[in-house]
Amino acid sequence: MKPKPSMVVLRSLLFVFDIENTKSEAREEIITSKNVNDDCELAELFDLLLRSDFLKYRPDERQWFVDTILYFLDLGDNFDEVFTRIDTYFDSEVEDQRRFMKVLLERLRFYQSGNNGA
Repeated sequence: MKPKPSMVVLRSLLFVFDIENTKSEAREEIITSKNVNDDCELAELFDLLLRSDFLKYRPDERQWFVDTILYFLDLGDNFDEVFTRIDTYFDSEVEDQRRFMKVLLERLRFYQSGNNGA
């Protein structure tokens, strides 16, 4: 049975950027050095901090993340439920949460395709 799309699963995926995550100065510096409102820098951030965690999941779990993002994008959701429930190290607010999720989706698909280089 295929799991239902859930904003909770998206929050768990983005936990690497959450302040409540284990303190790491190096990780915090990487996060604050990137402009989360620039698609290229955001993709670099995902590649540096999210790719390895994402690839640890089973293929069906990885697909669940992709399907969940697609589902909420198709609904026209603004992803407030995700972004209002995590406190991040981002230096600025995410200006366009849907764009953020589209970049995330693009990178997750890239990782799934076996292209694990940048």
